[in-house]
Amino acid sequence: MVLVIGVTGSIASGKSTACKLLESQGAVYCDADKLVHQMYAPSKPAFYRIIDEFGEGVVGIDGYINRKILGSKVFGDPKSMGRLTTAIGDIKQEVMDVMMEWRDNLSADDIALLEAVNFVEAGYGIHSDLTWLFAVEKETAVKRLMNRNSLNEKDANKRMASQKDWRDREEASDLVTHNDGDLESLNKSVQTTIGRVVNMYKSGTLKPSKYNEWWNAR
Repeated sequence: MVLVIGVTGSIASGKSTACKLLESQGAVYCDADKLVHQMYAPSKPAFYRIIDEFGEGVVGIDGYINRKILGSKVFGDPKSMGRLTTAIGDIKQEVMDVMMEWRDNLSADDIALLEAVNFVEAGYGIHSDLTWLFAVEKETAVKRLMNRNSLNEKDANKRMASQKDWRDREEASDLVTHNDGDLESLNKSVQTTIGRVVNMYKSGTLKPSKYNEWWNAR
C-alpha cells in the first residue's frame, strides 16, 4: 500500500520546498492550499459566498479571487479567517478524498505527500501513515517573508500572527525537520529523512503514527 505522509508547518518553514524536491524525484504531491483555491474558482458556489462576505473588491481583473487582497483581510484576524473558512465549504472532505483516492489507486512503491498548514489541527493525520513537521523560528520566518513576498516587517509579522508555533504541533508529529538554515541544508535533511523512512517502511519496521493517539487524547 502507498506510503502517505502529511506535511505541515507554518508559512516560510520550507515544507513546500521539501515537497517539490521529493515530487521531482517521483513522489505524488498535493498542496491542500491549491486544492482549496480550486474550491472557489469562478462560477463555483464558494466564489459567490466569498464575495458576499468580503465584497467585490476581492475579485482581481482576471475574474478570479485575488489571494493577496483576500489575505490582507483575514491574516491575523481569527474571526475573518473563520468567515472565510465557512464561505469556502467542506475543505476537510476535499482533502480526505485525495488521500482516500491515493489509497485506492497508488502502489506500495509510491510515496504520496499531502501538504497542509493545518494538517495536525484539522484531523487529516488519521488518514496518513506519518505526520512530518517543518519547524522554523519566528525571526527566520519573518525575514524570509520580507524577502520572498516583498513585505515590510509589519506586514510580515501580521502574516506570522496567524501561524502556530511549531512546538504546538510537535507532539502530534512523527518527524520534525528544523529549517532555520540555507536551502542546501534543508535538501540534505529532507533526503536523509525520507531515505530513513522509506527503508523502515519497506522493511516493515516503520512504527505506527503517534497522531491517532494524540488526536484521541486532545
